[in-house]
This record gives sequence, structure tokens and C-alpha cells, in this order.
Amino acid sequence: METSGGWRVDGGNRDDDRASISERAREAFDRLTARERKAAQTLLANYPTVGLAPVAEFAERAHVSAPTVLRFVAKLGFQGYPDFQRHLREELEAQLASPLAKPSRGGRARNPQRAAIDPFVESAIANLQNTFRHVGENEFMAIVDLLCDRRRAVHLIGGRFTDALARYFAAHLGLVRPAVRHVPSGIGVWRDRLLDMNRRDVLIVFDVRRYQEDVVSFARKAAERGASIVLVTDQWMSPLARQAAHVLACRITAPSRWDSGISLLAVVEALTAAVTDRLGEFARERMEELERLR
Repeated sequence: METSGGWRVDGGNRDDDRASISERAREAFDRLTARERKAAQTLLANYPTVGLAPVAEFAERAHVSAPTVLRFVAKLGFQGYPDFQRHLREELEAQLASPLAKPSRGGRARNPQRAAIDPFVESAIANLQNTFRHVGENEFMAIVDLLCDRRRAVHLIGGRFTDALARYFAAHLGLVRPAVRHVPSGIGVWRDRLLDMNRRDVLIVFDVRRYQEDVVSFARKAAERGASIVLVTDQWMSPLARQAAHVLACRITAPSRWDSGISLLAVVEALTAAVTDRLGEFARERMEELERLR
């Protein structure tokens, strides 16, 4: 496929283009029968461990029959239960991959004179295309609805590398609506922030592989206090996906030992634009007031 800028992308990395099993379950939910939905809910609530169990154990935990689990797996696009489990094990291996386990170069330049650039450009384009291909409009707009509710406080937190995205998003949201708070590093500060969180609050969490236990723990405690969790993660899904009310899964692989953040940034900017448009006159007046103060 040729993009408008002349870059050619043939669908990107195959693993990036393929939805994760948890994504498939979420996307297929409306097409499932009532019993198959129970299997999907059990899988998502106990992801990924229940999927690695024998089919009879999976069925027992979901309170459905083994044939129901097999039909559910088939609707996710797998040829059978062994195929489903093989893909699940591959996901787990990808989740735990360290930079040292990744090849330093994952692509081959079409133009030898641009060997250091072209693989990154093509990977970035593929990541963007595959990310937004799997972002559902309903899920996206449900998050926009939460962020536009000015009665809710919005908190944002990230990990070692993704905290910059949390701060970037907080800076933009704070321009168009009140009560936006970035959660800085430091366990002591986190406890103070948790103290004031309740069911009217929204916590936006950035967490990608290798998932950060302290960030996940903080978010789970916020969920216990009633906060609505919006998770921005990768295609293999942070463990926090079980507690999240809304999940945006981004493609992050790159022809490098390091993962890419471009699709996460694009999702942040898409949300910023949608929230600004939805808030309309309120956002405009707030930004005008800020300009006067400056």
C-alpha cells in the first residue's frame, strides 16, 4: 500500500497487524452468544492464566460447557484450542521480551542509501495504521465522554518511559478543562493522591511491556476506591487491563532493541483533539483566559 507521502507499507510487521487475543475477545463481544460472552468475560478477568488451562478447566471456571469454550475460541479466529493456546504463549513471550532479546535491526531498507531511516519510517507508519485499525469508535468516544465531564477530576500516570506521555497529555488537558493532575513519581506522593480518589475520578494509565508493577498496583488501588481506569497499553496488554474500564491498545514494535512510542503519542493527540472539539466554547474561553493571564 502506498501512502500519500510516497512511503510504501505492505501491512507492517505481521505480529503488529495481528490483534492480541484479549483484543479479539473485546472486539468479538457483540457477536457472541450469552454463554460465549461468559467465556470471554472469564478469559478477560483472568487473563491470560485461564486460557492456558485445559479446556475443561476453562469451561468450569466460566460455568459453561467445553463445546461453548471451543465455539468461543473458533469465533476468535483460531483453528482449535491448541492453536489458541499457542498464540497465547507467544503473546506471553512477547510481553516479557527485554531489549537484549530483541534484534537490533528488524527491517531491511528498500533503498540502501537510506538503510538507517527507511525501516523506522515504514515501521512507524505500520504501527499507526494497525493501532487505529483496532481502536473502536465506541471505546474511543466513551473515553472522550469521561474526559469531557468537568465534574470529574482526571489523574494521569505513566511508567519509566511513558511518564513523559502522561505529563504531555496532562499539560494539554489542563488547557481545556479544570481538575487535571499529573501523578509524579514517588510512592509517598502516590499514597497522598489515592487518599482523595473516588468514584467520580478518572485515572489515565500508560503501561507498556515490560509492565511496571508499582504503576499497576497504584492503578488497582485507585480502581478499588471507585476511580474509572483508562488504560493506554500495547497489543499484548498490561495486567491492568482486567481492572480498566476502557483500554486503548497501541502497536509499539520497531526495528530496534527499543519499542516505539509514536502510536501512543498519536492516540494521546487524537484524544486531545476530540476532547477540545467536544468542549467547544468552554475550551475556547478557557484558552482565551489563559492567554490574558499570560
